[in-house]
Amino acid sequence: MTDPHAPSADLAYLSVAEIEGRLEAGTLTSVALVTALLERIAAIDAPDSSVALRAIAALAPDALDVAAERDAERREGRVRGALHGIPVVIKDNVEATGLPGTAGSTALVGRPAREAPLVARLREAGAILLASTNLSQWANIRSVRSTSGWSATGGLVGNPWALDRSAGGSSSGSGAALAAGLAPLAVGTETDGSIVCPASVCGVVGLKPTVGVVPATHVVPISASQDSPGPLGRRVDDVARMFAVLSASDAPPERSLRFAVATSWRTEHPATDALFEAIVAALRAAGHDVIDREVAVPGEAEGQDELTVLLAELHDDLSDYLARRPGEGVKSLAEVIAWENDHAASELAHFGHDLFDMALATGGRAGEAYEAARARNLAWAIDTCLQPALDGVDVLLAPAYGPSWKSDLAVGGHPGPASPATTPAAIAGWPIMNVPIGLVHGLPVGLAILGRAHDEWTVLAASRVIEALVDARGPLGRPTWEAPARG
Repeated sequence: MTDPHAPSADLAYLSVAEIEGRLEAGTLTSVALVTALLERIAAIDAPDSSVALRAIAALAPDALDVAAERDAERREGRVRGALHGIPVVIKDNVEATGLPGTAGSTALVGRPAREAPLVARLREAGAILLASTNLSQWANIRSVRSTSGWSATGGLVGNPWALDRSAGGSSSGSGAALAAGLAPLAVGTETDGSIVCPASVCGVVGLKPTVGVVPATHVVPISASQDSPGPLGRRVDDVARMFAVLSASDAPPERSLRFAVATSWRTEHPATDALFEAIVAALRAAGHDVIDREVAVPGEAEGQDELTVLLAELHDDLSDYLARRPGEGVKSLAEVIAWENDHAASELAHFGHDLFDMALATGGRAGEAYEAARARNLAWAIDTCLQPALDGVDVLLAPAYGPSWKSDLAVGGHPGPASPATTPAAIAGWPIMNVPIGLVHGLPVGLAILGRAHDEWTVLAASRVIEALVDARGPLGRPTWEAPARG
């Protein structure tokens, strides 16, 4: 299999419900599915493959053995849970037995990985851990000039829709792997935009839950106040199923919803914003309760406060994590900086670690700037922005990101047009979700859905409504694998 469009690729794009149906009917086995996905990864993803997508960081060595075990259990009538026999990939900053968990850095190569609680939940539900995914190194907190999707251990992730364009970040490989049909489900992490962005530009569904709903233990950290692991998939129902497992929660009965449209949040990319408006018009035409609402827009002061908070928490949280991780190697942020300076040919080949240097200088949470910046940030995000925006409604809608930009390792990532939707949700730690809404210039764009803290199931219910409207207009289809080109 060397052609991403080959008929044999059909198996790679099954939904979780379709996979489950075939497994139950006996027309598909987990071994056959995992075998097909491993063959597809070899043909599409590896550096010497026909496409060299570089979405996968490492393969789980026991994936086929676990698949055989799940098949045997199913034959015996022992189904573990909602993901029994379903392959899953996880971002490479999540620790799991048998996978590297390096966050894309050579500084962590060879360090033993523990079993993150979120991974344990996946395994308990019967999932098959297939691989870990490449990412923006250190989850994109290393430099203001970073190129999204690049890591020293994995290289640069491509976007399956156009191979010279970014897969977003920092959960780049998770979004690209789903779009490429390398797995039906993925785990990403978000601090500000790192699930929503790759989901939007790769044309998949992604949910960043409320901070703390999915445990972040044994996940390489940036910020305890903003980091949140979450599920990605190609359909809302797939993401909902995985969220139920990751959060150990059940969906409540669905009810009618009231939507607000953030009139002051746009990407400023005309075609993207026009498509968003068309979806909102379809929502109204279908009889849903939709109001317009002007919502506060983050300015320079809010952005600077957020950066102050993230760098101070990185100073403390990453050093604490590294000191506790088993094995020999770097034990603090300062040691990471020294490692990268000593291994500059691989680590600093395309951009530096200026944000690490700034974080080291903050003094952490004990520094003089942190406490006031965090208080101002929270007051703006919750009191000024989100609570008024969600007053009397269930969810808030806005465009997510415009079409993906071209990756450029020479001068930096140049992130493309985006609305400010991820920022207040990130600062507050509240949920946000991306749903694909169509193609602009042949590239996916998404719609962001924000909800109140711990109200993910309402966000998911609203996402189903949006997905149904998009399906009625015509689904995105599969990636086009456009070759690198000018323009």
